[in-house]
Amino acid sequence: MATNLESSLHISDLILQASPVVQLVMLILLLSSIYSWYLIAKLYMGFKKAGQEDEHFQKMFWSGAELNTLYNNAQLNSKRRGLEDIFYQGLGEFFKLQKRKADTNQTIEGTERILRVGLSRDQSGLEVGLGALASIGSVAPYIGLFGTVWGIMNAFIGLAAVDQVTLATVAPGIAEALIATAIGLFAAIPAVLAFNHFTAKGESTYSDRALFAEEMVALLQRQAIGTTQEDA
Repeated sequence: MATNLESSLHISDLILQASPVVQLVMLILLLSSIYSWYLIAKLYMGFKKAGQEDEHFQKMFWSGAELNTLYNNAQLNSKRRGLEDIFYQGLGEFFKLQKRKADTNQTIEGTERILRVGLSRDQSGLEVGLGALASIGSVAPYIGLFGTVWGIMNAFIGLAAVDQVTLATVAPGIAEALIATAIGLFAAIPAVLAFNHFTAKGESTYSDRALFAEEMVALLQRQAIGTTQEDA
């Protein structure tokens, strides 16, 4: 009897024999899992590339290169992003305000505003997909639980038509239902772990870029004050 029961409890058979609703739940969870892994790979590659690009630009910036040279190089790079894009937007605003003969405080305040906007915009682009990971991580277990409840309900309904209830008649229905919960957890756990990891990574990246922006503002402020004193 045990052998017969074991042979009838293959996961593939249980999935194929599940009710349409439970199968739909499993399909949704499977697609969610695939999509979450796609997002995880995309975010990993995005953060890795952003880190490499930011590090490369910082090395050039602090190597003593002329700001005008860095600005012109950034202007020619249509795919600039990260620190290079933030630098380009900020320095561009600095040059515009200087041409308008704005005073030093107005020039620095305007540059800071543009830098903050650039920081937020690039950060938003870097973190695309985090919201979807959070949704999958929080909703997938409940979708799996719904499939489990539905499957158990159908299993008990099926028992009403059986004269003698045995483990062989109960186990397949219960196992079928629990598979939905297992798939839900399989989809949710990596999504939650990835969300936490990339959220922390995003905060670290933002802090590094914000620090660079502050250092850049300090450098431009010294330059603006020096220019004002020379004009005087």
